Amino acid sequence: MGLLSRKATCNSHGQDSSYFLGWQEYERNPYDEVENPQGIIQMGLAENQLSFDLLESWLAKNPDAASFRRDGQSIFKELALFQDYHGLPAFKNALVDFMSEIRGNKVKFDPSHVVLTAGATSANETLMFCLAEQGDAFLLPTPYYPGFDRDLKWRTGVEIVPIQCTSSNRFQITAAALEEAYQEAQRKNLRVKGVLVTNPSNPLGTTMTRDELDLLVNFITDKEIHLISDEIYSGTVFSSPAFVSIMEVLKDRNLGKTEVWERVHIVYSLSKDLGLPGFRVGAIYSNDPIVVAAATKMSSFGLVSSQTQYLLSAMLSDKKFTKEYIAKNHKRLQKQRSKLVAGLGKAGIGCLESNAGLFCWVDMRHLLSSDTFEAEMELWKRIVYDVKLNISPGSSCHCSEPGWFRVCFANMPEDTLKLAMQRLKSFVGSIAVNDRSHQELKNSRRKFRTKWVFRLSFQSFHDREQDER
Repeated sequence: MGLLSRKATCNSHGQDSSYFLGWQEYERNPYDEVENPQGIIQMGLAENQLSFDLLESWLAKNPDAASFRRDGQSIFKELALFQDYHGLPAFKNALVDFMSEIRGNKVKFDPSHVVLTAGATSANETLMFCLAEQGDAFLLPTPYYPGFDRDLKWRTGVEIVPIQCTSSNRFQITAAALEEAYQEAQRKNLRVKGVLVTNPSNPLGTTMTRDELDLLVNFITDKEIHLISDEIYSGTVFSSPAFVSIMEVLKDRNLGKTEVWERVHIVYSLSKDLGLPGFRVGAIYSNDPIVVAAATKMSSFGLVSSQTQYLLSAMLSDKKFTKEYIAKNHKRLQKQRSKLVAGLGKAGIGCLESNAGLFCWVDMRHLLSSDTFEAEMELWKRIVYDVKLNISPGSSCHCSEPGWFRVCFANMPEDTLKLAMQRLKSFVGSIAVNDRSHQELKNSRRKFRTKWVFRLSFQSFHDREQDER
């Protein structure tokens, strides 16, 4: 062991989180309609599999892109040889146009401000290296994506200080919570370098309000720190209120070319909006030229392949396709979410009202044996091992209230979702029966005690009466 580095032997990667442990259980016993119908259904994976047919249809109609041809001629050799890690200009142009389209073309993005990375994971870590030193801190509103404990901290040494948000206002950020998190960091002798938010939120499935975004801009202005807006779910907003990018807020407040303008950075990816996590396409968008230059150099450790860039530049440049894809994908997400919510409702379970994302923030507080995180883990284990559903407990997302769970709905067909809801309904019903039986037993004991006390009292009264006679 002495020959290995501390990083190789440390246990700070976060893989022991219940978020990842649930995945491990699923991988040991994955559900399959034919091969393993009693297996665990994966509802802990935020993956969009609802619109693959649209992508495959485009590929069938555009064989040149998929076979690396241009005007009928092979360009395989051109793509296979060395490429500048700044990225293919055609792809960066297509990507920023797609980002603008998702935002209703209310804001434009400059391709020279884009740094390509191997997914959003790499983008977030790269920004940590650019903006903070080991031992510095970023503030994150709770609940937050469990992977951030790995992505932001593991190799960088940056600390996370939670901004505690609660269900009392639908987990929205408040000025008091921001200030308290900032003061908590100072009490720990941590220098706060910025705030990181996901908008739309993972795991809440909600878009941030304009008031929250204004509050964040005011806060980082006052504290002279950075803001990272992770907007990888921006293309999944399927109902009102509409998505508002942090760039739109800066534009509306005429903050262009100011110091604040250069301290706001966006993370984007095609993993969620196009459902292509395996393509490993992420991006950093920054208004600070120094950050762009440094991140570009760092990106050489995690590049997006030229073949991937060529294929996607052709796809995203097809405006008719992107418009149709966005519209149909929104409708499918909304429909699938509605089926999840209806299934949960039949089981007597509610969830936070949401308008985006690939998941719902589900309220199972009434199913806990006590108002504790121990009871939450007990319930989670029963759902994973007995009900055979892998969902993510709120504690893995650092939620301050036990009993909330993230449940994904877009990574499975309708039939599988229906089966999952049937399993959950049966489970909740069994809890109700057991609780009722337990309550009936308690009631019968209470009645017995009452009769027994009454008999004793009556006998005592009768004895006294006899004595008095």
